[in-house]
Amino acid sequence: MMRYKEEKEAKKEAFRKYLESSGVVDALTKVLVALYEQDDKPSSALEFVQQKLGGPTASEYATLQAEMSDLRTKYNELLCKHEDACKELEELKNQNSSVSPSTKETINGEPLKDEV
Repeated sequence: MMRYKEEKEAKKEAFRKYLESSGVVDALTKVLVALYEQDDKPSSALEFVQQKLGGPTASEYATLQAEMSDLRTKYNELLCKHEDACKELEELKNQNSSVSPSTKETINGEPLKDEV
């Protein structure tokens, strides 16, 4: 039982050092001090902290989610159009390769020239 507590304390200490070395503790401390020093406390402490840390507000997040949804829809539509165009191109290639030179259409009595 004692060994379990020691391991747990060691993990906590390692995590605390990790947070300190990566600057998380300092950033959170600065934000919390700024919140504490506010004369007029914001209605949402969480939004205040998110803004100070550089995250979007709740309304900005909702706007970004809606924009992402619209872009996914447009992407899927364009992907379908692209796949259809690829299929059509493949069909045209297959039709063109199956037509013999003597049966190709002509313009003004002259055979069509193959474009490279």
